[in-house]
Amino acid sequence: MAPEAGKLGDNSGDSSCVHRTAGSGASSLQGAGPRTISGMGFHTLDDFDVRGKKVLLRIDINSPVDEKTLRLVDGSKIRQAIATVRELTDRGARVAILAHQGRPGDYDYIPLNEHAAFLSQYLGRRVRYVDDLFGKHALNVIEALGDGECILLKNVRDFSEEQAKKTPEEHAECNLVKTLAPRFELYVNDAFASSHRSHASLVGFTPVMPSAAGRLMEREVKILTKVFQDPTRPSTFIFGGTKFTDALPVIEKLAERETVDHILIAGLAGYAFLWALGKRIGSRTESAVKRDVTDDDVESASRLIQRRKEKIVLPLDAAIDVDGQRKEHPLDGLPEDAAVKDIGEDTIERFRKIIVGSRTVFLSGPPGVFENEEFCRGTREVFRAMTESEAFSVLGGGHSSAAANKLGYIERISYVSTGGGALERLMMGKQMPVVEALRASAKKF
Repeated sequence: MAPEAGKLGDNSGDSSCVHRTAGSGASSLQGAGPRTISGMGFHTLDDFDVRGKKVLLRIDINSPVDEKTLRLVDGSKIRQAIATVRELTDRGARVAILAHQGRPGDYDYIPLNEHAAFLSQYLGRRVRYVDDLFGKHALNVIEALGDGECILLKNVRDFSEEQAKKTPEEHAECNLVKTLAPRFELYVNDAFASSHRSHASLVGFTPVMPSAAGRLMEREVKILTKVFQDPTRPSTFIFGGTKFTDALPVIEKLAERETVDHILIAGLAGYAFLWALGKRIGSRTESAVKRDVTDDDVESASRLIQRRKEKIVLPLDAAIDVDGQRKEHPLDGLPEDAAVKDIGEDTIERFRKIIVGSRTVFLSGPPGVFENEEFCRGTREVFRAMTESEAFSVLGGGHSSAAANKLGYIERISYVSTGGGALERLMMGKQMPVVEALRASAKKF
């Protein structure tokens, strides 16, 4: 665990300040001339000279929390934010960070002092925690920032209007934006994992001041757009995990794209698909599936197989738990009360042949219960095939990266995305509120 970062104060949010027009320092921020990354339409850090300038940086460091100790389980998500923080501080910016943790009322809704300690550890320089968001104390600390200094403000979800469903222009009128925007010359959004949300701290600053994507946001959008819209072929998309209802609309969308060659479905989602097609998967597996699958899902799955059966590959067999031991059965030989925990050897071999012959491979969700040594074989073999192939390999979602990390494959994957809901939205080809807000800001400033 990282040591606890020292607090700088304990003032609550105070919006008593004079509002002035934000973005007045735009001309002094310009670098070699406005540029945007190819096809993305928003500014990046390359477009601005930040030395001596105050920069408001929004990142997503929402991390898993131990329910008993209320301490962070690990800082892997925090580490992902370091590249942008380091670049800004190395270039002499005066940086204040906005971030969230949990939701009000949930056990993981905790202060960000430990996050500041992790940031300091990874950055190699102090990131001070300020236990205030936009009150007098926070404003005083912001005003006193020196070149290359960095602070982390209080959990932005302490602001009651943060999660309100509003447009960027509506959010721009809130006290958080009206108070903080005049104190800064540039807003940088690097919170890709939250880019599917239209929250105050995520979109409210873009209408009133120059804005840019951070390095993580830039990289995620650029790489994932390529993977989902124009992958090097043959392309293979693998879905595991437990949430069939979440995976189904994404699978339907991908199946219609000519650039998608194979869709492999494993995990509980794969067996839910089989059940929807009338296959026996064991009563205990069925009980788990029925909690989420609707009649509409069953109909959708049947129609999809009829239309795109040449693309979709489902499990041929299964590994079940018998008194704590792994036992494999073909689908038509599963015991009546079976609880499926992993794909079997026949499925592994079929998946492996497809993966090894692919040039792009994307995985969302592990194929089995990777936390249990008896049932991590399918997940391990899929990772092994991904890393032995010549494919550009991508992992999406926290469980996928956790599995790759536990099984020792994380460093051999080409790209690991931080996105969950944002990743799903991008796969669906839907607009991302944060990305659209950055694009609108690029046109305005």
